[in-house]
Amino acid sequence: MINGAHVIIYSRDADADRAFLKDVLGFAHVDAGRGWLIFRLPPAEAAVHPAEGFAHEVFLMCDDVRATMAELEAKGAEFTEPVTDAGWGLKTSLRLPGGGDLGLYEPRHPVAHD
Repeated sequence: MINGAHVIIYSRDADADRAFLKDVLGFAHVDAGRGWLIFRLPPAEAAVHPAEGFAHEVFLMCDDVRATMAELEAKGAEFTEPVTDAGWGLKTSLRLPGGGDLGLYEPRHPVAHD
């Protein structure tokens, strides 16, 4: 039986991104050995969208995107796009120190987790 999912974020500066997930986003973690941190994530969902090629995205979800942005900006987070209404939710992008982006959105659809 599948009992979880493991998300991998590839980074040009993995140490900085790990520190960001720990210190700015406040995700609990375990040390898998030699400082290799594995983070506990909030409940998750998966969706499959039609596409011509293959791509994957990671979005963090929140109850109030603007309040969450303000809280994270106070901790030094940088957002790379303004909040936009995508119909299914209000979304933005969060810059990781290693150069990658994570989506952040406030869903306007029923959620599949508790």
